[in-house]
Amino acid sequence: MAAFAAQNADDGFSKLQIFIQQLIDWSVSAGGRIIGAIIIFVVGRFLISFLKKMVAKLLAKRQVDPSIQSFVKSLVNILLTILLIIAVIGKLGVETTSFAALLASAGVAIGMALSGNLQNFAGGLIVLLFRPFKVGDWIESQGVSGTVREIQIFHTILTTADNKVIYIPNGALSSGTVTNYSHEDTRRVEWVVGVEYGENYDKVESTVRRILSGDSRILATPEPFVALHALDASSVNVVIRVWVKSGDYWGVYFDMNKAIYSVFNKEGIGFPFPQLTVHQARD
Repeated sequence: MAAFAAQNADDGFSKLQIFIQQLIDWSVSAGGRIIGAIIIFVVGRFLISFLKKMVAKLLAKRQVDPSIQSFVKSLVNILLTILLIIAVIGKLGVETTSFAALLASAGVAIGMALSGNLQNFAGGLIVLLFRPFKVGDWIESQGVSGTVREIQIFHTILTTADNKVIYIPNGALSSGTVTNYSHEDTRRVEWVVGVEYGENYDKVESTVRRILSGDSRILATPEPFVALHALDASSVNVVIRVWVKSGDYWGVYFDMNKAIYSVFNKEGIGFPFPQLTVHQARD
């Protein structure tokens, strides 16, 4: 009986030794994984910080709008942090295959549900990278025009001349035609002025050039252009083309209309109006 009890005690002691040895082995293995995960986390955070600084410098160098800069930096930080977490979890021995498959499935489902918004998001990134326009530019796209007030994640906000606020999807802006009136320093202004038949063209041209020379906003180079444009049904049309600073475009356009009307009247140069000649048949 005593021998049997001793045998049981030896078996229990052996099992305890095996358990302790397994616990030590697991602790060593787990400790190695934990230390490796800590190293990955520390190095990953350093790399994330380095990449964020690089992105910030790139955006600042391209003079991107501050609101877009903050969005892009936040997006980069989130994506890199997610990758770092997956790497740390994998180092700890947690199965990441199913986790990644779950994220992929969720991404596909969300992408199908928000395909339009994702297109707008991608369009916003294209606008950010290639910069066809910036905040403060006057642009025309999708049948509307206005000043770019803000470039958001999914939309670009325009303010029209009559103070309306228009939201244009970034997807449409990145794939459609955009006319940027503020990109260049100078713009050409054009008028087509009709005068009566019988007016002396040389007098008309010299009068126009005198009016143009009196406006300092009109650039000397390229030289103003004045020519006979067309012999219309009721008028002789004269085309006038000048170059101005982009910011002076509308001021010069409207002021010149007023000046031409006033000076032509003083010089006796007549403006035409539609006429209809009726011939009465004799009995």
